[in-house]
Amino acid sequence: MSGTFWPLERLRTSRFVVAPVVAALLVALLMPSGVLAVHDTGAFELDGNATSSTSDDWDKVCHEVTGTDCSTSSNTTGAKAVAWAAEPNPNSTIFTGGGSKDPIDIDQWAWKDGAGGLPDKDNLMHAFAARYTRPPSATCPAGTASTCELLFFGSDRFDNSGDAQQGFWFFQNPISLGSQKVGGAEGFNGVHRNGDILVISDFSNGGSTSTITVYTWDSACTAAGKPFPYCGDSNLHLQATSNAANCATVGANDAFCGIVNPTNGTTAPWPFTDKSGNSTYLQGELYEGGINLSLLGLGNECFSSVSAETRSSTSTTAVLKDFVLAGFGSCSSKITTTAKDGNGGTIPPGGLSIGTGSVSVKDAATITVDGASTWTGSVSFFLCGPASTACTTGGTQIGTGQTVNQSTTQPILSDTATVTSVGTYCWRAEFTSGTTGVPNASDAGSGNPNPECFAVNPVTPTLTTQASGPIQLGGTISDNATLTGTANKPGTPVINPTTAGGPAGGSITFTVYGPNNCTTVAGTRSVDVTGDGTYGSGAFQPQAVGVYTFVASYNGDSPNTNGTGPTACPDTTGTETVLVSDTTGVTTAQNWLPNDSATITSGGGSALGGNLTLTLYDNGTCNGTAIYTQSFTISGGSTATVTTTNNAVKVSTSTTVSWKAVYTSTVPNVGGSTSNCETTTLSINN
Repeated sequence: MSGTFWPLERLRTSRFVVAPVVAALLVALLMPSGVLAVHDTGAFELDGNATSSTSDDWDKVCHEVTGTDCSTSSNTTGAKAVAWAAEPNPNSTIFTGGGSKDPIDIDQWAWKDGAGGLPDKDNLMHAFAARYTRPPSATCPAGTASTCELLFFGSDRFDNSGDAQQGFWFFQNPISLGSQKVGGAEGFNGVHRNGDILVISDFSNGGSTSTITVYTWDSACTAAGKPFPYCGDSNLHLQATSNAANCATVGANDAFCGIVNPTNGTTAPWPFTDKSGNSTYLQGELYEGGINLSLLGLGNECFSSVSAETRSSTSTTAVLKDFVLAGFGSCSSKITTTAKDGNGGTIPPGGLSIGTGSVSVKDAATITVDGASTWTGSVSFFLCGPASTACTTGGTQIGTGQTVNQSTTQPILSDTATVTSVGTYCWRAEFTSGTTGVPNASDAGSGNPNPECFAVNPVTPTLTTQASGPIQLGGTISDNATLTGTANKPGTPVINPTTAGGPAGGSITFTVYGPNNCTTVAGTRSVDVTGDGTYGSGAFQPQAVGVYTFVASYNGDSPNTNGTGPTACPDTTGTETVLVSDTTGVTTAQNWLPNDSATITSGGGSALGGNLTLTLYDNGTCNGTAIYTQSFTISGGSTATVTTTNNAVKVSTSTTVSWKAVYTSTVPNVGGSTSNCETTTLSINN
């Protein structure tokens, strides 16, 4: 093959080198290229017919687009985009007006229906296209690109009389038929975008000679004298050309080629009737071609529409005749995201705990771009909450946008977000494209449960208690409660706070029941809480004996800390009961049994005989009424001693008593006698 390709990037960097490059360009367009291939990649059959045999062909494209038989029930094998469109009738959608030329933007093109007068050889019946992505290989080189991007296109026409000059536009913007008037005819919706591809092909000499030229729309190529050497015309950037681009003869080193059906009777896989009434193709009525976009530096382009056109010549200013317009996929981007914990791990189905008052979370995003082998952009993460069911808009941006491209390791993790309040939170990730034709994308999750939403749950603290020891009635009892596992209050703001929340508040209520039941309230008191710690009930004084039971409960501090308790009554642990016992008193009642002794002695040693009487008086004068008297008989020797044995008369109060002893002698030579008054003063204190 003669001819070459110029990568788009290379041409753009040399746009200010004019005169020295012109000659080099003309030479380069006629030089053989290296080992390049489009027709023998194995992705698609460029063999001059529309019926698949070893790989994909237009019959499969037709079936995939229309869902009808198309002589096959199979779709393509992995085509990224397909197009197949039929003219409603031979007089449909014909170009009209002087502005309908390739160097002029689409909003100045005009078309009409049913006008007639169109040469039969320029009347298109169907148009079709397909795009594939393949890994680089010897048969599918990608140059410096990471993938081999292949574009195939074709059409069939009403008659084969005369040479066929055709063009194929691949538009990045969606292009459609409009109803607005352009020069009295109908207009189009949409305009060109830099990078749109135009392939112009001419088959002559019965289809044996093929000339193909590839252009891209480039607004830098103004109408004023083609300011850069690569400008083929106004707005048209010449990328490559060849006058020997027949797929049947180029061998294995073509960057692009085209072919027509070489014989009469070629099968049409779909309903087709030509001018001669044939349902099969006459030689040259079917055309197909292909381009290795990666080798032209165009593999990153995305297309939304395709148009096949017939033209009066291969000149860029040729009058355009008939066209068939169809949708042709587009570049697409998708971002899918899943909420993660602070370590990038899976969040449990029940959610995360607020812990001591904060929890760390992240988001994981995977970006998929179809239609562009190289792309760039940024991804930003937003977090909504604490009362969200989705995060389609708004939220707190977490970190700054991260630059991403096709080589970025995925999934992409957000910066860490700190959440300080219980609730439901949802992430959103936004991909902002930096590549023309690649759209932005956003994901706030979908499904039930939403993978971008997660719960943050409150903590339930632990309350342990210990009542005071047993007492006797009249003393006081108390209880101590130790609170652990509370969470701090939410910070301000609750996501990535600038001001931390304080310790949990609330109160612990102490209630004491008894005695000996869990229904009678003996006392109650509440104590304010400031986070974890030990809190006392203060003193309670029971009014009756028995067993008293303390019950303690914490009311919590919403939203982060639940309440806990109350403790049980009756208490089975023994830590919350207090025994209050009765008191005892010892009283004394002293009594005194007065007794006395007396000794009688004869002065001359005479033998004694008679009676000795001792008398007790309740006074200190030994007169009055005696309260006790005891007499003893005396006989024998000259001396005798006696002692009373009173055990009946008791003295129990403080008083003075007195004794008197009287001896009455019964012998003649011994006289009687009386003792002095003997007194005793008693002081009794019970």
